[in-house]
Amino acid sequence: MSVRAIATHFGLLVLTFITVTLAGVQWLNKDPTELSNFSLGFTYACLILLFLFTHEMGHYIAARIHRIDTTLPFFLPFPPYLGIMPFGTFGAVIRIRSELRDRRTLFDVGAAGPVAGFVVCVLILLWGMSHLPSIDYLYSIHPEYRTLEKIPAEGLRFGKPLLFLLMELVVAPHGAFIPPMNEVYHYPFLCVGWFGAFVTALNLLPIGQLDGGHIAYAMLGSRSHRLSQVVLVAMMVLGTAGILPLIGVSFSYGWVGWLIWSVVLALLLRSRRFQHPVLEDVQELGPVRELIGWACVAIFILTFIAVPISE
Repeated sequence: MSVRAIATHFGLLVLTFITVTLAGVQWLNKDPTELSNFSLGFTYACLILLFLFTHEMGHYIAARIHRIDTTLPFFLPFPPYLGIMPFGTFGAVIRIRSELRDRRTLFDVGAAGPVAGFVVCVLILLWGMSHLPSIDYLYSIHPEYRTLEKIPAEGLRFGKPLLFLLMELVVAPHGAFIPPMNEVYHYPFLCVGWFGAFVTALNLLPIGQLDGGHIAYAMLGSRSHRLSQVVLVAMMVLGTAGILPLIGVSFSYGWVGWLIWSVVLALLLRSRRFQHPVLEDVQELGPVRELIGWACVAIFILTFIAVPISE
């Protein structure tokens, strides 16, 4: 690897650490431009970088095992101030320079990332749910809540995936204060756990060059194209439903983001670069990989959120 390439990877990592740290400060309702607040975002920053790094290294290690030419992860920083991506990052990617023409290679590289990331996501949520602070922690961020009968339901709200619900039921201590989803982003472990679940679900969509697209194509072959079409239509329906509240129609089961994603993915699918090559082998995946494939389906169900963000 050249010095220039190393400098690029390291520089993007440093920039991403800065932007996610600023996002962590902002989630705590502190001024991210105040230098003395910078360290308050370290926990959030380290957790979100850990998740992204683990996800991408899952891909990287699987690719290297199969002798696939690939890069180290490129972290993608983004200022949290603009309101477009308040998490401080657009994630991370690796660039695979070789075509994946073998079913098992395609499956392993596709599945390794979301599976590795999901494990870290679960561990982060386990810690966050088992170490919930008292309601005084929320009062320290919103002192005005002390005078109210109940916590306001307004504001930015994260959707609750099935994984969150299970963690609340099984892991959270009896009688612990569980923050509502419009306040959960003030809790670094819960916020990153939610982010990890959301990103995992996005990546497992069985479409094109997404991780889920690799897995579906390796398992189903050309039949995965019909699955991709069905998922795209479902995304468009959910996205269109998300427009209804914007025009005065009361309907809470939709998110405009799905419409944007579906249009982008549909356009990419028209490009040959986003389509899978014809697989050169007809070798079966085997029972272990089949089981992992169905585990990825279960992970998608646990992490998918029909309405990820609302206000």
